[in-house]
This record gives sequence, C-alpha cells and structure tokens, in this order.
Amino acid sequence: MKRGLIFFVSALMITGALAGCGGAGPDKKAKDETVPVRIMKVRLDDVSKALEYAGTIKGQDEAIVYPKVSGKIIEKVKEEGSAVNKGDVIAYIDRDEVGLKFEKAPVESPLTGTVGRIYVDLGSSVTMTTPVALVADTERAEIDLNVPEAYLPRIKLGQKAIIEVDAYPGEEFVGEVVNISPVVDIETRTAPVEIIIDNKDRYLQSGMFAKVNLIIGQSTDCPVILKEAIIGRADPLYVYVVEDGLASLRQVKLGSRKDAYVEVLDGLRVGDAVVIMGQQKLRDGARVTADE
Repeated sequence: MKRGLIFFVSALMITGALAGCGGAGPDKKAKDETVPVRIMKVRLDDVSKALEYAGTIKGQDEAIVYPKVSGKIIEKVKEEGSAVNKGDVIAYIDRDEVGLKFEKAPVESPLTGTVGRIYVDLGSSVTMTTPVALVADTERAEIDLNVPEAYLPRIKLGQKAIIEVDAYPGEEFVGEVVNISPVVDIETRTAPVEIIIDNKDRYLQSGMFAKVNLIIGQSTDCPVILKEAIIGRADPLYVYVVEDGLASLRQVKLGSRKDAYVEVLDGLRVGDAVVIMGQQKLRDGARVTADE
C-alpha cells in the first residue's frame, strides 16, 4: 500500500521535472504548427440582384374534371400521364337513374393537355361534385408568388426569373413576369405575381417544388468569393484572409449570390487571399501554407 503511494508521487515529480526542463509542450507544438489551406483571391464579376422565393409549378391552364351525371365508373379510357385533346373522353359512367335506358355517360376533358391525376377507380360511385381527374396544359408552366409590397415597385412585366427544381439539379429554367396584381392583401401586405415558363419539352411537371430567383437588377465588377469561404450562417459572418503566411480572421458583409459565388459588400479588397478549404483547423494568427 505505501510502496504504491510512493511510486505515484515520484512519477508526478519526474513528470513535472521533465516539463520544466525546456521541453516542447503541447501548447508550443500547436502554436508552431503550420496548417495547409487552399485559397482563392477576391475577384471581380457581374452579379444579379434577385429576390429569392419558393413556389410550386403548375400548368398555365389546369382544370379539375367533374361528371355531368351521377353513377358508377364503369370504364377508364385515359390514365395518368395520357395526352388529351379538348372533348376527349377520360372515363365512362353507368348512370344510376331509375327508368332510364342504359347508356354510358362520358366524362370529357375541358381542355387540351395532359391527365395529371385520376381520382377514381373502377366501380367508384360519383356525383356531379366528385372530382374525376385533373387535366393540365403544361406546355407553359406557371408559378404564382406573393411578393411583399416593399418590393413591388422593383418588379415589372417581362422581368426575368431563374427557376430551379430538385428533379434537375444544376439546370436553370428562365421565366418571365406576365401579371402583377394591382391589389395588395391587407392581411399579408403582399400582392400576387404570376410567372410563366416555356415548357414545350414538359420537363417541369405540375406540383414540383421550385426555387425562384426574381431578377431585380444587375451590378457589374463586384468583388466576389466562393461561398465555401464563409464562416457562420447569419450576421456577423467571417472569412480567413492569408497575409505573410498567417491566417487573419476578418468580418465581412455579403450581398447577392451568383451560382457558387457571393458578392462582398465590405471587409475585403480585390486580390485578398481568402481561405476556401481548411478553415476548421485555423485560429486567428495561425501559420499556414497556402495553395490556390
């Protein structure tokens, strides 16, 4: 019992003696460590000013089809995804009115387009208020936005909108503003704005979630950096700048985004070397080896 205690105290004394003999402790090693990083230099580029929204794609013309009589669905002529012309039969109904000669009643498409949904099955009982199908003309797709009144003076007819959908990552679809409501909703303080996108290839389908950038201006020769350089998700935001082999933490003010780049409003100058990879291991004043 005593021998064990004596050994423990002696070990602490030896450790302390070694630490006090000028050896390189962990703090000194960390201080002298050089961190490899990748950098980019702040450069000039043209940047679009845009309002960012989320919306839902729909056909410019859409209609829910209702039967004209009550009865049971006895035949489905069209399936979801089928092309239809105005007047084409989508389904037939066996009328359930007593005393009438049997004659199946057609449910017809009110417009030319594509059958987006069939809401009934064979044998389903329907009335004149039962939705049978959804038909959409998707050659031109539509997105409706509710724009805050503060931005309405900056939106004009014919203005461009850049649309992205999850189904086609990396692709952009161009639309334009075709209608701006003259009335602002008194509860939400927004006004409906309608955007139309040419969709002859029918890549965009009704119901798709869309990210919309409504272009409200263009600036030229703006300082930009890659978004990977940014530290933080909300103000204040920071980046590391490399000067004379040392990393310096610097606060920045950012503006509009363009693809993978972000406009710099304040905090950086053109030509500054900004860290875009390796920030996780950095601290203010750390030594770095930089590679572009």
